[in-house]
Amino acid sequence: MVLAPHRPYTLPFMTSPIIITIVSCSLNTASLSHQLALAAEASVRAEGATADLVDLREWELPICDGAGSFRHRAVEPLSEMVDRASAILVSAPVYNYDLNAAAKNLVEMTGQAWMDKPVGFLCAAGGERSYMSPIGFANSLMFDFRCLIIPKFVYCTKADLDADGEFGAPILERVNELARTTVTLARALAWASQKP
Repeated sequence: MVLAPHRPYTLPFMTSPIIITIVSCSLNTASLSHQLALAAEASVRAEGATADLVDLREWELPICDGAGSFRHRAVEPLSEMVDRASAILVSAPVYNYDLNAAAKNLVEMTGQAWMDKPVGFLCAAGGERSYMSPIGFANSLMFDFRCLIIPKFVYCTKADLDADGEFGAPILERVNELARTTVTLARALAWASQKP
């Protein structure tokens, strides 16, 4: 269940469609971060934008070897999905105080498609002490691809689930806030790029 969003904000004279690509990076069949991705997908749509959900469990993406792996059939369509995005939300589990290897591998395989994209994060961790874990990943996106990082991200653990295994209101509100910020920023950048 997603809390009611604010009224979508529309900039004048904006004609480009706003596409928010949400990447669910967990390969776990019972993934908490995938639940976050689904919540973000619903929130983005409630804000009036198009939500593109990429579930890495459905892609046989090879490990980047810096050579032949780039010719794999999954690389081109994934790169196109990242490239056409107005902004990207990365939803990932935290392992060893960092985002999981599948998230990093996606960036390595799709590379330049991330250039200049606004990027936000939704993280699921085993405990409360890994709150700063996305920073290394975010830094690499900023320095390598000039991404604009949305500073306020979503971080949750199993303690944030209710008795039915659903997210409570505080987490859903943070997801809604991240979706709202992401869509508003993407609209503003699209509007600015269309100005003569």
